[in-house]
Amino acid sequence: SLLELIEDRNQKRSTIVKSQIPVKEWYDIIGEKTIADAVLDRIVHHSIRVELFGESMRRRNSKIENVFL
Repeated sequence: SLLELIEDRNQKRSTIVKSQIPVKEWYDIIGEKTIADAVLDRIVHHSIRVELFGESMRRRNSKIENVFL
């Protein structure tokens, strides 16, 4: 499970988590509030969080390609 994976790596190894889902929506995805709290607590503790905003580069490049076709 996600909790077991995060627990095994917690404060032992670096872990990169990438998601297109905003952190505030992770509770809905994980489902169980207690497990979500445990997972997020371990991920967020000692973490560096980078959030990107703006239009998708794929979408942007697709628009550019369509102009030149």
